[in-house]
Amino acid sequence: MKYNNILVAQNEHIATITINRPSKLNALNKATINELHDAFKTADSNRSVKVIIITGAGEKAFVAGADISEFADFSVAQGQDLAAQGQAVLFDYVAHLSTPVIAAINGFALGGGLELAMAAHFRTASDNAKMGLPEVSLGVIPGYGGTQRLPQLVGKGRAMEMIMTAGMIDAAQALQYGLVNHVTSPEALMEFTNKIAEKISRNSSVAISAAITAINAGYEDGENGFDEEITQFGKCFGTADFQEGTQAFLEKRKAKFPGK
Repeated sequence: MKYNNILVAQNEHIATITINRPSKLNALNKATINELHDAFKTADSNRSVKVIIITGAGEKAFVAGADISEFADFSVAQGQDLAAQGQAVLFDYVAHLSTPVIAAINGFALGGGLELAMAAHFRTASDNAKMGLPEVSLGVIPGYGGTQRLPQLVGKGRAMEMIMTAGMIDAAQALQYGLVNHVTSPEALMEFTNKIAEKISRNSSVAISAAITAINAGYEDGENGFDEEITQFGKCFGTADFQEGTQAFLEKRKAKFPGK
């Protein structure tokens, strides 16, 4: 698929997806969401890709929000369909991807941009980053998972305040809240994030996928995270990665995981 709104690159075992609409502060429109879905799906199906990094082009924004012009005149039914389709195609899709996803937040991550970052498995940020969910200032609420993922990450009270005030927090406050894992300079952000990705890539991709499934289960209605952990733990014993990992440990050497 030829992309008009994103860039995709792979270096060794790390794929980097860059939202490339800097003139629009990388705002998410329908076309960009569909391109992102395809890029994530392609990277996830590529066995040589062990980690995916998602970031934004330019120095100002990761993603400054959704493209409001696309839905300003929507009806109730259209609004519900917009949220449902967006969550299915991109936001929930990323959250449940078997390949780990790191969001490298460079600049503004607002509205749908912060929701995309929160859908990633964890986040790094530049020290000039600003994050927020300003939807109530437009007479609507976050519709791409923001009302659910933000409380999970920062707690109910802080999420309520951020959503109700429609305000932004800076990178330092995001780090204090636990919304991001690390903060670094804009110049060092991608190198720093890639170093984390490299550490991840040296471990068993099969086990990491199982861990993602087990962790996510603890945050889903009707799922028992402990039961899912037991299931995924047991499945690991039937993998070639487990055989290699345990044998390498016993032989006091570095494991070379086959990824199956």
